[in-house]
Amino acid sequence: MEHVTYIFFSGIKNRYYIGFTSNFEERIIRHNQKSKGFTGNVNDWKVVYIEKYETKELTQ
Repeated sequence: MEHVTYIFFSGIKNRYYIGFTSNFEERIIRHNQKSKGFTGNVNDWKVVYIEKYETKELTQ
C-alpha cells in the first residue's frame, strides 16, 4: 500500500497544513468539506507538495 506525505495551502487562511495518508484522493476531498477542526472551516486547500512512500513508517 502506498503512503503519501503532503502539504496543502489555504489562501483564505494563508496557512500550510502537513499530513500523511494511505488514500490521498479521499483525503483531499475530506479536507475541503466543511467540518470541525483546523482544515474544516475553509474549502480552498490546494496541494503544493507530495512525497510517496512504500510504508507508513517511512512517511514520518
